[in-house]
Amino acid sequence: MSGPDVTSLQRLADTIASRKGTDPATSWTANLLAKGPEKCAEKFGEEAIEAIIEAVKGDRDRLICEAADTIYHLLVMLAARDVTLSDVENELDRREGRSGIEEKASRK
Repeated sequence: MSGPDVTSLQRLADTIASRKGTDPATSWTANLLAKGPEKCAEKFGEEAIEAIIEAVKGDRDRLICEAADTIYHLLVMLAARDVTLSDVENELDRREGRSGIEEKASRK
C-alpha cells in the first residue's frame, strides 16, 4: 500500500508483511518471524518493559525510541499471528465514542 494517505504505521505494517516467509538471513524482521509467534511476543514484551522504564525515568528522547521499538515489535507479533493493522484499527473504530468504563464492562 502506498500513496499520500498511507501512514508510517501502515507502511511499516506492509513492510513487515512483505518479509513473512523471506530468507531470515536477509532481514531482521524475517528472522524474528521465522522464530515463531512466541518469540515475537517475547520480544514485544521486552521492548514494552524498556518503554515503561524510560517513561518512569522521564527521559523523553529515550521513551520515543523505545516506543518506536515497541510499536515495531507489536506489529511483528501481530503479523506472526496473521493479525493486520487494519484488524486492530477496525476494533478501535468499533470502540470509538464509547466510554472506556462501558467498553470494559461489555467484555465480562
